[in-house]
Amino acid sequence: MVGGRISGMKAKKSLGQNFLKSKVALFKMLEAGEVNDADTILEVGPGKGALTEKLLEKAKKVIAVEKDDRLISFLQEKFVAEVTAGKLAIVHEDILDFTPSDHQLATQNYKIIANIPYYITGQFLRKFLETANQPEKIVVMVQKEIADRIVARDGKENLLSLSIKAFGAPKKIMKVDKENFSPSPKVDSAILLIDKISKSFFLDNKITEENFFTVIHAGFAHKRKMLFGNLKSIFSNKDLTQIFTTCGIPVKARAEDLPLQKWVPLINDLLS
Repeated sequence: MVGGRISGMKAKKSLGQNFLKSKVALFKMLEAGEVNDADTILEVGPGKGALTEKLLEKAKKVIAVEKDDRLISFLQEKFVAEVTAGKLAIVHEDILDFTPSDHQLATQNYKIIANIPYYITGQFLRKFLETANQPEKIVVMVQKEIADRIVARDGKENLLSLSIKAFGAPKKIMKVDKENFSPSPKVDSAILLIDKISKSFFLDNKITEENFFTVIHAGFAHKRKMLFGNLKSIFSNKDLTQIFTTCGIPVKARAEDLPLQKWVPLINDLLS
């Protein structure tokens, strides 16, 4: 969203609104999404419509989902021509309640460009990565710290990074300083791209999503404990020493030390 006040209205703290005012960041979001004239874009948090305007110049169609009822009439008036032509659909809804299939959004036939409230980041990503109607790409503005965790910048994996990487390829596009928002948040932000979204990791490795999340949640249950100890409390009936040896995992390894593919044989052996 762009501009500290929308037609005389202040940003709502309750909705986590911090309006983006950087044209460079807007351009980078479109560039990261590789938006073209064949695309249907699901935009989240259009605000005053600065990003919406740029998306409409490049995309075939834009579906803009806005929760703040104060902004709906503003957007409808600003983009009356595009709405009338069927190029833009403005949806008054909480994105967490949004159902892609209700708007003819099927697997891989749309992209997401999202400037969401940061407090729903985890729920938002989980919703659209786990859905049966996955987007082709997701470009989202997140807290810089969250972006760094997702790409595992320090080389250490975490529950969030593994959860994202099981569905796609995350990449930090650029840092966006807090001064580029109004009102200015307390933390810096970053543009995150999640590309190559699919469920092939689960299909290729014959692992269910439920089993995957059961094991990694167990593995990260207690940060100070080693992986062996965390798993022992859940899989006490398994010979973990033998399983770790077979999988080539050191007994003293921590969950953060294992890249995504190292979890595959471990999950299969634990749940076989």
